[in-house]
Amino acid sequence: MAESAGFSPSHVVGLIRAAVPPMHPGGRPLVAGVAAAATLVRALTGRGAVAGALATAATAVFFRAPRRVPPPVTGAVLAPADGTVATITDVPPPPELGLPPVPGPRVSVFLSVLDVHVQRIPADGRVTAVRYTPGKFLSADLDKASEDNERNSVLIETADGLRVGVVQIAGLLARRIVCDIAVGNEVAAGETYGLIRFGSRVDVYLPPGSRVAVAPGQRTIGGETVLPTLPGSVQAGSTLPGSVEPGSTPSGGS
Repeated sequence: MAESAGFSPSHVVGLIRAAVPPMHPGGRPLVAGVAAAATLVRALTGRGAVAGALATAATAVFFRAPRRVPPPVTGAVLAPADGTVATITDVPPPPELGLPPVPGPRVSVFLSVLDVHVQRIPADGRVTAVRYTPGKFLSADLDKASEDNERNSVLIETADGLRVGVVQIAGLLARRIVCDIAVGNEVAAGETYGLIRFGSRVDVYLPPGSRVAVAPGQRTIGGETVLPTLPGSVQAGSTLPGSVEPGSTPSGGS
C-alpha cells in the first residue's frame, strides 16, 4: 500500500539524494581529516561527539556541489560561481592568458564563506590555456587582488573562435586553488571544474563588445546566471534585460 502511494524505500532515498547536494572530490580529504580528528578527540576524552559531528557536517556542506541546469541561451557566458557581482569594468586581460592587451569587460564575482565554492565552466568550448600564478593573499575586495593574489587562469575558445578567460583568485582565507581541467579538454557550460578553499573571487574576462547582462550587487548562481551575451549573439540595437555598460562598483568580499 505504501509503495503504491509513492512511499517506497527507493522513492524516499531518491528524494533525499535530490535534496542533499553531492560533495566536490576536492573537499573529501578535509572532511575525512575533520572526521578523523573528531573521532580521536572522542576516543581520548570520551566527549565532543556532537561537536565533532557538527564540524564534520559543516565541512561537508562547505564543499557541496549542487546540480545546476544551464539556460538554453545561445552565445551566453554563465557565472562561474555562486556569489555577488562586485565589479564590472573594462580592463586588459591578465598577461598569462596570452590575449592581446586590449581592454574588454571583466566581471568579478565574490564568494562569501557561506557560498558554494565550486567553480563552473562559463562557456562551451575548448581549453587553450591553464596557468597557475603564485602570489599574495590580499583581501579579495581590493581591485589589485586580480594582479597580486595567487590565482589560476583558464582560457576557453568557443566554436565561433571567441575567447573567454576565467580566473580563480585566492583571498584572505583562501589558501588552496583546485583546477581539474587541462589544455585540450572540451568543456561544456555549467560543468564543475575546480574549487577555491576557502574563498573568494572569480574574474571572467570577456571579448570586447560583449553585452553585460548583470549589475554590481546582483547575486549570481554558478552555471545558471547569464553574465553577458557574446558579440554577434544578439541583433544590433536590441537590449538585454538588466544589461549595463561597464563601470566599476566595489562590494565586499572574503
